[in-house]
Amino acid sequence: MSELTVVEPFGDGFVAALGPELMLFAGLLVLILLPNLGRGTFRIPGTQIRLPWLLGGNRFKLTSDPRLPSWIATITLTAAFLNILYIFSEGLDRVAIMTESGKEILLVNGFSRVFELIFFGALALASFSSMNRLAVKGSGSKLSEHELYNNRRQGDFYILMITCALGMSVVALAQDLFVLFIGLELASFSTYVLVAFLKESKAGVESGMKYFIVGSVASGVGLYGLSMLYLWAGSLQFSVLATHFATSGTTALPLIGIGFVLVGFGFKVSAAPFHFAAPDAYAGASSPVAGVLATASKAMGMLGLIRMLLIVAAPESSDGSAVWLICFGALAAVTMTWGNLAALGSQNPKRMLAYSSVAHAGYMLAAITAIGAWNWDAAVAGDAGTAAVAVLTALLFHLVVLVAFKLGAFLVLSVLESEGGASSLSSLGGLAKREPLLAVSMFIFMISLAGVPPMAGFLSKLLVIMAIVRVAVGDMGSEIAAGGAFDVGDFHWVWWLALLMVVNSAISMFYYLRVVVVMFFDQPEEGREGPLPSGWQVRTAILLCVLTTVFVGVAGNGLLELCEMAANSLNYDW
Repeated sequence: MSELTVVEPFGDGFVAALGPELMLFAGLLVLILLPNLGRGTFRIPGTQIRLPWLLGGNRFKLTSDPRLPSWIATITLTAAFLNILYIFSEGLDRVAIMTESGKEILLVNGFSRVFELIFFGALALASFSSMNRLAVKGSGSKLSEHELYNNRRQGDFYILMITCALGMSVVALAQDLFVLFIGLELASFSTYVLVAFLKESKAGVESGMKYFIVGSVASGVGLYGLSMLYLWAGSLQFSVLATHFATSGTTALPLIGIGFVLVGFGFKVSAAPFHFAAPDAYAGASSPVAGVLATASKAMGMLGLIRMLLIVAAPESSDGSAVWLICFGALAAVTMTWGNLAALGSQNPKRMLAYSSVAHAGYMLAAITAIGAWNWDAAVAGDAGTAAVAVLTALLFHLVVLVAFKLGAFLVLSVLESEGGASSLSSLGGLAKREPLLAVSMFIFMISLAGVPPMAGFLSKLLVIMAIVRVAVGDMGSEIAAGGAFDVGDFHWVWWLALLMVVNSAISMFYYLRVVVVMFFDQPEEGREGPLPSGWQVRTAILLCVLTTVFVGVAGNGLLELCEMAANSLNYDW
């Protein structure tokens, strides 16, 4: 692990440390200016002389191309993604951005960089696949590829995409709770507008309003908790809060404060009972945006939970007696079970995937609970530290690969939306006859979500379950390996969360395979017998998701090592 380098804002090393973020900012400026370039002129006062100033007027052929904003956003997000991969290949430096007074604002390390890979990768795929997906008429009419463009609104959509990426990157790097909250709100307000972007659709407006109201309430509660923590500790620095929690964190004020803060993150990850707006938001938003909510936005919420629960309010002992451990264990059980049961009765594929996302949030909450069952603040040594790192590694791996098969499933639905929507399972009927490659892709995504080998979803779920069991077994593992007798009652209670994950995964097989049955054995709806509308961009994005899902499932060692390095870097910095 490299030594920590401290730099001041805009000092030496600042540009190198925040290269991906500066790329996003530069891309945002280009996206605002370039599509507006035209033959505009201004008149010199008192004369008839007109000089060109390029802004406004009739736009040039290049700048009037409705594909231009999407290309700018996609290239910007992809460049930031590739820059992080290059940083990993060249060796990662740990850099802390501090003010002159010594307050740490941002921290660049392996943990934050892995989350940025998730954010930029998901948003780049969503941006690219939206290039010919923005409908300008009601969802009930068939649209040609040319009619799917709207010159006036393309720029707004992709500005929001990059703004969302900037907010998420701030959350990944933040070392101060207030800075984290600013990043969270920057990303959240962007997603609120993106959800309601299809204003011609009644469902889009309704879902956007519901998502905004519930999200605003959750943010308000979180901000109130943030003010309580500041009143108690006198600072919102993670290091200061962690020190105070270690000495006097059992009093009422900090416990209530952190509980309020967790409400905001609970909304972001769609954990029960904060998930009620999620199904409507997913159903009303365009499918690429819904895919971002199910992957990047969920990862952002998990990042906040990890920071708050494993760093700031880490349990003092490994006996699982911390209050939040019991609460989160119950929350994980309720979330994964409710998500799968609700998905069983859903006939809308986007709502079904939304409830599936709720269930996956429960799986990840179970992993966080298992990590907290050990003293995370202790040095990473011995069975306890190794088990905690194993669970966090599995959790990070699951968040990364979820981008491939969860976002891929939404992209398949986005192709169906282009011919009038994907509001019912029957719209998937006969897809194998109409578009065999799309049907095979959806089949791969469904069995990966269900956890069927050898797909990436199977490997990620297996790693999470095995890591939780490893925590539950603890020191008894060596005795069991030696053939000694054991009693399940002697295991840590988080073992039951692993068992519940297995049961819920079995339940989820029904509604995932139901989609496969409809695609391959049902007949197409009347009027939808022909091929789907063209669009090579979204199909290319789907292909990338398919290849990633299959490849990581059979050869994911490199990604697993990357996630393990990120998990170790989180503990190392504390």
